[in-house]
Amino acid sequence: MYGMPHQLPNQAMTTIPPAMGQPGAPLSGPSKIDPNQIPRPIPSSSPIVYETRQGNSANPPPPATSDYIVRDTGNCSPRYMRCTINQIPCTGDLLTTSAMQLALLVQPMALPHPSEDPIQVVDFGESGPVRCSRCKGYINPFMKFIDQGRKFICNLCGFTDDTPRDYHCNLGPDGRRRDADERPELCRGTVEFVASKEYMVRDPMPAIYFFLIDVSMNAIQTGATAAACSAINQVISDLPEGPRTLVGIATFDSTIHFYNLKRALQQPLMLIVPDIQDVYTPLQTDVIVQLSECRQHLELLLENIPTMFQSSKTAESCFGAAIKAAFLAMKSTGGKLLVFQSVLPSVGIGALSSREAEGRTNISAGEKEAHKLLQPADKILKTMAIEFAEYQVCVDVFVTTQTYVDIASISVIPKTTGGQVYYYYPFSAVSDSAKLYNDLRWNITRPQGFEAVMRVRCSQGIQVQDYSGNFCKRIPTDIDLPGIDCDKCILVTLKHDDKLQDGSECGFQCALLYTTVYGQRRIRVTNLSLPCTSMLSNLFRSADLDTQFACFLKQAAIEIPTSPLVQVREQVTNLCINILLSYRKFCATVSSSGQLILPEALKLLPLYTLALIKSTGLRNDGRIDDRSFWFNYVSSLSTPLAVPLVYPRMFAIHDLNSKEGDESALPPIIPLSSEHVSDDGIYLLENGEDALIYLGSSVDSSILQQLFGFTSVNEVPTQFVMQQYDNPLSKKFNNVVNTIRRQRCSYLRFKLCKKGDPSGALFFSCMVEDKNASGPSYVEFLVHIHRQIQMKMS
Repeated sequence: MYGMPHQLPNQAMTTIPPAMGQPGAPLSGPSKIDPNQIPRPIPSSSPIVYETRQGNSANPPPPATSDYIVRDTGNCSPRYMRCTINQIPCTGDLLTTSAMQLALLVQPMALPHPSEDPIQVVDFGESGPVRCSRCKGYINPFMKFIDQGRKFICNLCGFTDDTPRDYHCNLGPDGRRRDADERPELCRGTVEFVASKEYMVRDPMPAIYFFLIDVSMNAIQTGATAAACSAINQVISDLPEGPRTLVGIATFDSTIHFYNLKRALQQPLMLIVPDIQDVYTPLQTDVIVQLSECRQHLELLLENIPTMFQSSKTAESCFGAAIKAAFLAMKSTGGKLLVFQSVLPSVGIGALSSREAEGRTNISAGEKEAHKLLQPADKILKTMAIEFAEYQVCVDVFVTTQTYVDIASISVIPKTTGGQVYYYYPFSAVSDSAKLYNDLRWNITRPQGFEAVMRVRCSQGIQVQDYSGNFCKRIPTDIDLPGIDCDKCILVTLKHDDKLQDGSECGFQCALLYTTVYGQRRIRVTNLSLPCTSMLSNLFRSADLDTQFACFLKQAAIEIPTSPLVQVREQVTNLCINILLSYRKFCATVSSSGQLILPEALKLLPLYTLALIKSTGLRNDGRIDDRSFWFNYVSSLSTPLAVPLVYPRMFAIHDLNSKEGDESALPPIIPLSSEHVSDDGIYLLENGEDALIYLGSSVDSSILQQLFGFTSVNEVPTQFVMQQYDNPLSKKFNNVVNTIRRQRCSYLRFKLCKKGDPSGALFFSCMVEDKNASGPSYVEFLVHIHRQIQMKMS
């Protein structure tokens, strides 16, 4: 984990002096920036304890990528909500001058640190939680009680309400209610209210899991069907206990096969739906059954599916029709639909054609139109997705493929229903089955909610401009989330509609109404109150690097399908330049033009911007599906994972034995530059989703033997499975990997890379500080930024 020191001195800045010539000499000739002085991520040490407020004012949060333990003293934990700037500009003009973005990153169900207190549940009974009668904001620590506690003023809209009689309490000499510290809703930034009847349109839905498995010839032959069935079979025991848990299962190739799981039958009965244009569900009642009633049937069926279809010669896939049919079975209740898909959907509703091949032949002629392949092929799946969302069906798609499947089109369904795409390309039954099982298990066991609605309210003067993430939006103020879980993050961009008062505070409140997996209706309310400022230097001092960058990243991902890549890369670079220009122009006291001056809080912004330009999403090379997956992954990505996605962590593995100390501690992070990669070393690179292990060409054979069980780099297998051997180095290596997996809540997909073949080229393409085909070196990029700033200054 790494991050900036967050106690910033008065107007701290980083100055990068020229490497030669007189101080103050303007840059001329090639690189004149001293490579030893350039900013790099500094790993943070042991976890810090962070209090959200102190002495009645907000504490700026630690970096999202650092290790911290939160004590909620009035503002919410930054895990649930962070702002791109920890002081709010009083006017829109001041914000425009700074060139920074004003946005919230909201992750309402984020995982707390194990040492943090759980969120308190507050039950107001029949009457439901106390709310402002004008803006409907929920009671929170920043509402001010007046008139001996008989009235309260809303911190969001300023309206004065009468305190409900049974909620009245006298005020102490400090003006606070005497019971404020006993009531979580008056002293904690995040609370959860029990929802009363008025928050329910119907009874809370049961926990429904419907599994839909591709059994086309390709899926059977690659082992994808068997891997999916085995993963499902292993996670059945992880589904929530009790009579409210229901399951269903269907398979599909060019037709759809449902299974009647009723206990009375000797074995599951297959029901075939041949019509893939006008789809229906057979026997609506027995397709989805209580898990407790059909467990043995289900396990038997999952064991048999791969053999039932083993001689199938059906290459077609009716993906669109199959999810439509599964939806019809779930429509009356809603629930989770988990789809395992291996080939391009080729027949039935929403059939697609192989656009990638057309794209490849036209790439030179149609470079201007290349991004069209990143848009859905048509509106059919989107229309279906909106209907799914309306009936609370959340779809996750596990793409286990070795070919193009048009993720740009398929992903519309998970994106609109609060789900996600999992992507295993090229799928290997040997090395991907464990990740498929772990991904499915985490999908089902992580903290999550169903049939949710979310809204963010702000103080007068600021309003929500837009929401972006994985959801469906029917009215401008709310977003509908058929599913929401601890990993999903929503970007909320803000704008001024009035002036704010210097020295006052601006409040933000996120309310999430949802159903727990055990069928309780809850309202999770997250509050953040930040000081307003009219000084530009305060904005730069309180800028939040990780959140600003996550915002950059998500906005770039939104642009990719609609603009040529060269234009997106330019926009991203200009965002960075304009922020640094504003700082140089209005805040920097050093007048020497020979120096590049960066605000301390944002000194790594150029590095991360360069890394973004060179990322899978913005590089010119690469497959269409890889790019589509990338911007879909970014769409709901949490703030702590934004930086590692483009600037991964790299560790040396070959010398783990020389490090003494904490078993779970990670080795030091190495800058992403090939000068730090030696030929006799082994390196691990991870970005939160994938991991590369690079083997230098002259690694000591005993180290290879200890870690991997072979003695020469030439014996590297293409399909790699992590193993632990009985020696200290292997144990330490496995400890490092397991620590990363725990931090990332992801199993990580491993690939071995060696010099001189495509895998080695893949590894070196991640060395974002080097000059390569995708862009300049870090030093050259700083020189470019400096020149641009000098030009604009003069």
